Amino acid sequence: ALGRGGDQVVLRQPGKDARFYGGKSNPMEKRTRVRARMVSQAISELFKDADQVFVVGHQRPDMDSVGSGIGVVKLARLHGVKANFVLDTNKTNYDVGRLVTLMQQKNQDKDIFINPDVALAQVTDKSMLVMVDHSKYSITYSRSLYDRLKNRIIVIDHHRRGEEFPENPMLTYVEPYASSACELVTEMIEYQQPANGKRVLTDIEATAMLAGIVVDSKEFSLRTGTRTFDAASYLRSIGADSAVVSMLLKEDIDSFLERTHLVATLKMVKPHMAVLWGPDDKIIDPIITAQAADTALDLENVGASFAITRRSDNTIGISARSMGKINVQIIMEKLGGGGHLSNAATQIKDVTIEEAKQKLLDAIDEYEKEND
Repeated sequence: ALGRGGDQVVLRQPGKDARFYGGKSNPMEKRTRVRARMVSQAISELFKDADQVFVVGHQRPDMDSVGSGIGVVKLARLHGVKANFVLDTNKTNYDVGRLVTLMQQKNQDKDIFINPDVALAQVTDKSMLVMVDHSKYSITYSRSLYDRLKNRIIVIDHHRRGEEFPENPMLTYVEPYASSACELVTEMIEYQQPANGKRVLTDIEATAMLAGIVVDSKEFSLRTGTRTFDAASYLRSIGADSAVVSMLLKEDIDSFLERTHLVATLKMVKPHMAVLWGPDDKIIDPIITAQAADTALDLENVGASFAITRRSDNTIGISARSMGKINVQIIMEKLGGGGHLSNAATQIKDVTIEEAKQKLLDAIDEYEKEND
């Protein structure tokens, strides 16, 4: 219950899925710097026992996933352990692609990124897997790598914990009160003392982590506590460049137009709840879907927004965003998904856009009844 943000009851009957009650208030920050320091020390000790560390983000990794992953790689390398972030650099989102290109131009990727197939070939029984920015193994970047190392896993995440979770991780650091995984990893880096004044992060790596915080906190407007600004301030002090962050996060024209078309379909379905949807015969990038839901929140009287688009031939995705008063996590869980109180998503198989919309409206009705 605490891993989901507290303020709730979890009921589990033998052989049935867990059911969650409560959890409707915005979580107060309960984490302490003591815990961040202890996790930082514990993770260092675990790294020393590994022959190689592989860091993975979620599928279609965003800036938070990649930034925090780079931070963990540098943390491991600080202790003389071989470490890589698992990413196919030929298949990335435009912002991550820009980062990879920039690192290559500055000759700074120094084999940080490793292809999933190469990683799988290098794995031994002493290797370790660190999952950043996610804890659900169904959405991990390389499922075969997860299956190979499922007993040697560390989880670092800021999403509320769901039922699907690695069975016996060696270390878990799940903090739903943090803005981003980059914030958590930055704090861990602050507690490391490199020998002979060596820098843990280069300027471009610190910039990537700052970009992760900016993306996930929606430019410091959502889930932002004092610790978020502390982390951003630390990254800035060691060389992160906010002008480069802006350059990395610039949207390309095609995706801007696609997002605008999505927002144009907006319809208010309840007071303060908006739904947008794409065409049934066109696959739309999940990141554009999420950005459309974010954009809708900037409009007056919209407290929660839901963007529905086709992800693949047999899958519809829904991205849900909220200003904090409406708990979109609970609504998405009714449709088999999950996430945060203010940021959640789900995928539904073998339905049309219209059917998915109806399922969403039913889930919203159910949520409203429960809250009456």
